[in-house]
Amino acid sequence: MEPISFTSKANDLAGTNQIGAVLAEVLPERTTVSLSGTLGAGKTHLVQAIAVACGIARENVTSPTFVLCQHYHGTKTIHHLDAYRVKDDDEFLELGVDELFASPGLTIVEWGERVKDCLPIDRIDLQIEIVDETSRDFVFRSDSERLARTMNQLQDRLGGGFA
Repeated sequence: MEPISFTSKANDLAGTNQIGAVLAEVLPERTTVSLSGTLGAGKTHLVQAIAVACGIARENVTSPTFVLCQHYHGTKTIHHLDAYRVKDDDEFLELGVDELFASPGLTIVEWGERVKDCLPIDRIDLQIEIVDETSRDFVFRSDSERLARTMNQLQDRLGGGFA
């Protein structure tokens, strides 16, 4: 299958929140999203936006940098992982990620590029790029045949971005 990729732009935090709301609505159960971007790009903010759209209080969603994994339960369950401090693939796998990938809910991995070989093939890679102090480009990519329809829906809803 040809990879599907597109970019969505958020000019401010409200735009990022809108992208998160669309993701919460469109992503099907058992979807893994690999988030990449430099420190301060907005990875955790995006996860918070997804969580809020699932009925989870924003203040309950924190970066799992030191605990490595958090679970949130709302209209969808969110498994929120952070691979920033994981020293290698074996340590990441010891977290029981294979069970998470197969379980109901969404699995979102911050710094997913660090453990790319451990992630399911059926996933969405989402790179957050800093444009300026408030603007971000969200670059979506997936090679997954299972997620092709989802990617097309996301592109239809997000392709123009949020000014």
